[in-house]
Amino acid sequence: MTERDGADDQMTGALSLPLRTPAKRLGVVVVEALVDLIVSGQLEPGDTLPPELPLGQQFGVSRTVLRESIKKLEEKGLVTVSQGRGTVVQPTRSWNMLDRVVLEALIAHDRSLGVLDELTVVRAQLESAMARETAATRSPAELEALRGILEEMRTSLDDVPRFLAADVAFHETVMALSHNRLAESIARSLFERARESSRYSVDVPATFHEQTLQEHEQVFAAIAAGSADEAASTMLAHIVDAWTRRRPADHRGTKAAK
Repeated sequence: MTERDGADDQMTGALSLPLRTPAKRLGVVVVEALVDLIVSGQLEPGDTLPPELPLGQQFGVSRTVLRESIKKLEEKGLVTVSQGRGTVVQPTRSWNMLDRVVLEALIAHDRSLGVLDELTVVRAQLESAMARETAATRSPAELEALRGILEEMRTSLDDVPRFLAADVAFHETVMALSHNRLAESIARSLFERARESSRYSVDVPATFHEQTLQEHEQVFAAIAAGSADEAASTMLAHIVDAWTRRRPADHRGTKAAK
């Protein structure tokens, strides 16, 4: 799959490409497939993608579609295109891991759950900072709106979909009330990608929801009291502890850096 591996036809033959999905535009399919090949390690840093003609034939797309797809990979930081070398896969430190397609692939191939661990820490730090800002600036009307969401959580403990929806609404409201749009956007994106993973959104005992409610009540109490430091610390602890409670114990959370 690299220049070291030999002939181009051997490289293209080694690529494991998904069947084309008619509902998706061809360019989207190509980008997602190539991102998956790189993130999964089938194409490693320093490897070169096969030449345009055989790669386009394998995908069943024109050179124009393929070139546009490669350009999108380059924008995501996964490859560079250079004269003489072709399209070269870049090390992970160059990847835009906040990109939706890249992050989804990282989580999908996250055997150790290390990516979800890292995601949780980053999200917790961002939401902690926003909870601090919300506690310092919230108005009485905003506090009542947050109180109403907390009450929805209390009354829906036996209705898991309702409870989870209220849980998400609580976090989104705290973030919105901070008026930190950049932190809110990043944290929301991280949370959405995590919730799409079956390994993050696992079934948990009812006692877990009760603990989650208590932790939200602690966050709310700190915000209501205007205690910025306590709001930050309780939000941080809640997000990390909630993941720790449902994280599979047989995953160590370590992974090799590239």
